[in-house]
Amino acid sequence: MVRGMIRWMTAFVDMPSDAFDAGVAFWERVTGCERSAPRGEFQQFATLQPADGDGYLRVQRTQDGSAKIHLDLHVDDVAAAAQAAVHLGASEVADFGYRIMRSPSGFVFCFVPHRGECERPAPFASAAGTSRVDQMALDIPFAAFPAEALFWAGLTGWARHAASRPEFEVLARPPELPLRVLLHRLGAGDGRRETTAHLDVACGADVDGLVAAHVAGGAVVEREEERWTTLRDPAGLPYCLTARDPWTGVLPAAAPTSPPAG
Repeated sequence: MVRGMIRWMTAFVDMPSDAFDAGVAFWERVTGCERSAPRGEFQQFATLQPADGDGYLRVQRTQDGSAKIHLDLHVDDVAAAAQAAVHLGASEVADFGYRIMRSPSGFVFCFVPHRGECERPAPFASAAGTSRVDQMALDIPFAAFPAEALFWAGLTGWARHAASRPEFEVLARPPELPLRVLLHRLGAGDGRRETTAHLDVACGADVDGLVAAHVAGGAVVEREEERWTTLRDPAGLPYCLTARDPWTGVLPAAAPTSPPAG
């Protein structure tokens, strides 16, 4: 893909009907955003509008299935972007004026028309701490990782860089875009056959306080690591609160005696 073709990015949180309102209320509360008026044929879509800048988190009410994430890539020429993605190994699922696509290992993403979004919102400051949803992690099955990582680097035109653990790589997205993409190679015994995604929230030194606030808001802690905590929101969506700085996205330096962590 031509570098610069991706003009904006949106993470879509897809939630089943019975959990939708609780899930949306949770993400409004922990991001400081406000749900827009619903839109779509079945009033199934809405944007989480930040206090400043342009929205990059959206929600969709689905009929069934578990909560999950898909990615919208905002481009000037939807048809050309879809053609480039197919050339790189994606498949096209549907054309509604926007194109629904599937990556080589099954991750659903869309090309949508760019509507002028360009201003990345500031981190959200709350009583519990300061945070920003700033990363989409693609959880890629072990055997599929080489082809899937090559696909995303080719599609975006962004360089791949090693990250803080051997199973992580980061795509060097332009700084004005609201989300960076982490490529996470799952373990050989993980069992997942298709790529999925989760959101990462940069919290800096406020991770512990924000974990407590998220739990008070209805989230459940699943696992604690040295530099991140994995939770599930009220709709069952997994996500992580990380020690990366919410302004820079960078991890603090590890103590000399600490093992590397992501």
